[in-house]
Amino acid sequence: MIHQHELKANDVHAYTLEMLKEHLKIKVDGYICKTDMILNVLIKASAENSSLEAACGDLEETADSNTIREYLNEALPIKELREQEKQVNKVLACGTPADLVRTDIEVALDFHDEPFYGKQAGTRQVTCAGQAKKGTTHFVRIATAYIIWRQVRLTLAVRYVLPEDETLEILKFLLQRMKKLGFKAKVLYMDKGFASTSIIQYLTAQRQPAIIACPIRGKKGGTRALCRGRSSYSTKYTFTDGTQTAIAMKASLVPNASGKLRRKWLAFILILLDWKPDKVYEEYRRRFGIECSYRMLRRVRASTTSRNPSLRFFLLSVGLILVNAWVFLRWTFSRLMGRGPRRVDVSRFRLNRFTKFLIRTVEKIYGSVSSVPTHISPQSVIY
Repeated sequence: MIHQHELKANDVHAYTLEMLKEHLKIKVDGYICKTDMILNVLIKASAENSSLEAACGDLEETADSNTIREYLNEALPIKELREQEKQVNKVLACGTPADLVRTDIEVALDFHDEPFYGKQAGTRQVTCAGQAKKGTTHFVRIATAYIIWRQVRLTLAVRYVLPEDETLEILKFLLQRMKKLGFKAKVLYMDKGFASTSIIQYLTAQRQPAIIACPIRGKKGGTRALCRGRSSYSTKYTFTDGTQTAIAMKASLVPNASGKLRRKWLAFILILLDWKPDKVYEEYRRRFGIECSYRMLRRVRASTTSRNPSLRFFLLSVGLILVNAWVFLRWTFSRLMGRGPRRVDVSRFRLNRFTKFLIRTVEKIYGSVSSVPTHISPQSVIY
C-alpha cells in the first residue's frame, strides 16, 4: 500500500512489479530462475537503458543473462505474438488515473521501427521491410495510441505490425481499443505512416477530426509541387485516386550545414479542421513534443542481442509499461495544492528519479556487485 504523504522507492518498485506480474504471463519456477527475478532484471535493464547482460552483470544474486534469455525465448514464441499483444494491452489499460476525462481528449498515433538483424526461418514473416537504417532494412514495427490530457500522456493501445497488415486495419484496431476503454478523441494527431487516402476517407466518413503529417514526395509534381512561395498557406489537394483533402503548408527558415538559411516546408493533412498552418504546426509539434511516448521509451528501453522478434517486442512493451507507471504515479502523488484544474509538480518526480528508485530497489533485493576478481593485491598498487 502506497502511503499518501510519502512515495518511497519500495512503493514505486512494488507498483511497477505488480503491473507486470498481473497480466504478463511470464511464469518461471526453475531451480535458479523465478518469475520475480526475471521481471526485476527486466525492470533494471529498462530503467538504466542497458542490456540484459549489463543488468545481470551488476547484480550479485541473479542468474546469468544467457539463462534468463533462454527462459524468455521459451516463454515468448513467435507464434504467440498476438496473444502477447493482448497481455500488453491489458497492462497498459490498468494504470489509468481514476479522474481522467475520457471524452474530448487528444490522441496521438505513432509507428515505431526497431532495427532487426535476424535471418532465421520465420522471422521475415513477422518483421517489416523499410528504408535502410542502422545497417538493416528489416524492423520490428509497432503502432501505438496514446492520450494527451493536461499533464498526462499515457499509451493505452499497441499493435504489433505484421508485413501483411493494412494501415487502415491498424488504425481501426487502435481506435477500437480506445473505444473499448471508454475514450473519445476530440482530435487525432497522426504521424506520416498514416498518410494514405484510405485513412482520409475512413476518418472523414467517421466524422473524426484529425491532423496527419504528410510526406513531401515527387521531384516537381505530387506534394512537392505544393512547396511554393515564401509563406505558409492552406490549400486543397487531390491525390491520384481522386481523393481530395485540405492541406496546411508550413514554411520556416532553417540553417543549412554552412549556416545559410533555407526554406523548409512541412505538409499536414487536415480532416474536418479549419485551422491556420501556424496553429496546425504548433499543435502538432506540442503533441509530439519532449514527452511523447517514443521519446520517453528511448530512455527506459532494455536492449538485447536476441534475434527473437517476440522478445524484442516484449522489451519495447516493458518500456511502454514503465513510462505509464511513472505517469500514473506522478499524476497521483505529485499534485500541486490549490484551486482550479489539477496540476502536478513535474520537478518533484521526474523520469530519472523514477528509474533511480527502481534500480536502487532491485539492487537492494539482489545485491549490487561491488568488487571484481584480480590476480594481484590492489593494495600493492593503490597504496
